[in-house]
Amino acid sequence: MDLSTIIAMMSSPRVLLIAMAILAAGCGPASNAATPPAAAEYIENRGSDTIVNLALAWAERYQQLYPEVRISVSGGGSGVGITALINGTVDLANASRQIKPEEMQEAQARGIQPVEFVIARDAIAVIVHPDNPVGQLTLQQLSDIYSGKINNWREVGGEDRPIVRLSRETNSGTHVYFLETVVRLGRSDSDTLFSADTLLLPSSEGIVYEVRQNPNAIGYDGLGYVPADLRVIAVARDAGGPFVLPSVATVNDQSYPVARDLYIYSAGEPAGAAAAYLAWILSPEAQSIVADLGFVPVAAESPGQAQAD
Repeated sequence: MDLSTIIAMMSSPRVLLIAMAILAAGCGPASNAATPPAAAEYIENRGSDTIVNLALAWAERYQQLYPEVRISVSGGGSGVGITALINGTVDLANASRQIKPEEMQEAQARGIQPVEFVIARDAIAVIVHPDNPVGQLTLQQLSDIYSGKINNWREVGGEDRPIVRLSRETNSGTHVYFLETVVRLGRSDSDTLFSADTLLLPSSEGIVYEVRQNPNAIGYDGLGYVPADLRVIAVARDAGGPFVLPSVATVNDQSYPVARDLYIYSAGEPAGAAAAYLAWILSPEAQSIVADLGFVPVAAESPGQAQAD
């Protein structure tokens, strides 16, 4: 066999692949000396759209600190997250409302005991278009607007324009909280509902977009989602005032009347990676991210031993 034939054979893709495989096998470690890589710890986190940006920021920072931990974050609403917890498909459920009695009963019927952690606080800001002259409303006026008793802005000191009502969808914890606290004025015996013509939107960003586009619109959102170009309404508990704007300070001193706790639920007492992550969420470092995103930090209440550096 002459030299040109040998060179042609060695140039064959099939021969090259075989040679590479033999070379890789020969250069690799002996099979009895191979050490499999450590399995990554994985946390599935789902739920409230109010919390999702905060949860993403936490997950990104935590994975920088602990690269061996993988955290999957998704939204869908508080109800979606709690249902996933009950079904055993997530480790941690984010919620902008407390778990409902019927959800707790369903979880317990499946052998799951949800454990609640307050991980931040939030103000619900009422927002309108910047050209709307209305700058303050009472809780009663907001209830009357959203229940359909007030339908024109002139009834609350504005221009002769129809009111376009915007709300989050019913699977949103923010929707549930606003219904109970504002539309029903905190009365447990009330069956008042949102007006049938209220537009239900799937996200906080959707509320902002619609208010920005429509000078007749009114909406509500977590304070951390409200951009500077929209008008935020000052709210009073009654006609005598005071009318208070939402802020970290007015949430902490309880002068703003539409504020709430934000939650994470675990299926039983958290353990392992989930416990370490929750402990970090309540640490000063993670709570500084809460403040950076426009929410209100909470004092550290460690649910378990924090993961060591």
